[in-house]
Amino acid sequence: MSIRVLLYDDNEALRASMQELIAEQQEFELLAAMPNAETVVTDIREFKPDVVLMDIDMPIVNGVEAVKNIRRINEQLPVIMLTIFDDNENIFNAICAGATGYILKRYATEEICDAIRNVMTGGAPMTGSVARKVLQMVPKAKTAEQEKSNLSDRETQILQFLVNGYSYKMIAAELKVSLDTVRFHIKKIYDKLHVHSATEAVSKAIKNKLISLFY
Repeated sequence: MSIRVLLYDDNEALRASMQELIAEQQEFELLAAMPNAETVVTDIREFKPDVVLMDIDMPIVNGVEAVKNIRRINEQLPVIMLTIFDDNENIFNAICAGATGYILKRYATEEICDAIRNVMTGGAPMTGSVARKVLQMVPKAKTAEQEKSNLSDRETQILQFLVNGYSYKMIAAELKVSLDTVRFHIKKIYDKLHVHSATEAVSKAIKNKLISLFY
């Protein structure tokens, strides 16, 4: 079954480029390519995509607001930001709004197909320079909020992998454990953080400064 993709971007040339790129991948199906996200809630209900690619800087409704609108009706739908912006404010706002991944447009042709596959297996893909900026947002010292979360060392380690864009399979390979073991730990993380998805866990980890360092 194809991975159904919905694209929002006001740049006509980029929309055409992404359509061509996605068409080359047999496992992908581009449902529609929209110039703005004004109708995003209706679109999600009508098209029922598996993944949304979302530009940040669009007229009428910008990408961050669009993600917030999506999250009001669907907490699980992966949304990958596709943007020219790699400044801390845009990254932070997008992640806090509920974005699943963050890919810079200048790397889109190289990274977006793998990013789509990644989010479908539970990952949170980010362009390398963006991931480094996310790391800089995370303090080195353990905070009071981290203490309150009551995460075990293993759970904290797995949460760090999630923030860094690892899929469940990648985490299992890195830790040399089974996929079921990873799922067990992630369920415990969700319970302790009172969240229901990897996106929410990553957002809460950043907002509440739950991560002490990256492995």
